[in-house]
Amino acid sequence: MTEPTPLDTADFDAFFAEESAARPRQTITLFGRTYTLPDSLPLMFTLQAERVQHSSDPDDVRSMLATLFGRDTLDEWAAAGMTERQFGVLLIWSGANIKAPGSLTMQGAAELYDQQEAQGKALAPNRAARRSKPKRKKSPSSGKRS
Repeated sequence: MTEPTPLDTADFDAFFAEESAARPRQTITLFGRTYTLPDSLPLMFTLQAERVQHSSDPDDVRSMLATLFGRDTLDEWAAAGMTERQFGVLLIWSGANIKAPGSLTMQGAAELYDQQEAQGKALAPNRAARRSKPKRKKSPSSGKRS
């Protein structure tokens, strides 16, 4: 009986680093500072969005923003005079452009925000964060009743 040959170690660190380097990343300038969005939505952001979806605690929002833009951004932006509308537009734009850089213009994000506000769906920070997650598609119905 022969001994099994040990397999090479699967190095996901190297794989993910190489894959990440090849993916395009969107940068933005806001209040004189440049931010580089992640190449995909961080798992921590997604987990926090689920956990705090009904929270209005600014610390929850700070925590979520830190995964995308770095620590203290909420306070820096608020001190610079950011409005609720600007914040909502930024989150809509960022969510779309993390998934697919260049897929949504700032004007397009502003129009989406305005449409949602007109429908009575003004984006609270955590609602905007949830909107940046991919939606599951329903499977088509056969039209038959069971």
